[in-house]
Amino acid sequence: MPESIEPFVAVYTQHLPAVSRYLARRVDRSDVDDLAADVFAIAWRKRDSVTPGEELPWLYRIAAFQVANHRRRLAARASVLGLLSVPDSAPSAESLVTADAELARAWAAIGPRDREVLGLVVLDDLSVGDAALALGVSANAVSIRLHRAKKALAAALEEPGSTSSERSPAPAT
Repeated sequence: MPESIEPFVAVYTQHLPAVSRYLARRVDRSDVDDLAADVFAIAWRKRDSVTPGEELPWLYRIAAFQVANHRRRLAARASVLGLLSVPDSAPSAESLVTADAELARAWAAIGPRDREVLGLVVLDDLSVGDAALALGVSANAVSIRLHRAKKALAAALEEPGSTSSERSPAPAT
């Protein structure tokens, strides 16, 4: 008896917009549809390996691998052609913070791991547990990374180049 595709169609319909936004912050917009199609093709083949209720972080994990593969292909193409490659990322999570120049400067100053965990939890609105699934680490590791990333961002905001008179003072703790 053929398997029903309705559960997968429901997951696809529900999560395609979120996966597309995730991809749009990491790759050129012209590549988003193709990469999203690849993500869901892989998800279809591996649909039996996902725990119900954890579909979105699982899809983000697949998408992260697809973005990494995409970037490697672009880098290989650029090195073969001997050309300077254009940035292989469309407006990413960073673009969401560029409206504030100081925040944009601080965002650029922190490491990519810090940006990734902040992006998943703050910008993509994932829970710590779901971010852990997306990153392939424990929830405790995500909590630690998130704490460190927040501290790094706060420290970057305090570095020279930021004027404290433009920001309100930090609340006393």
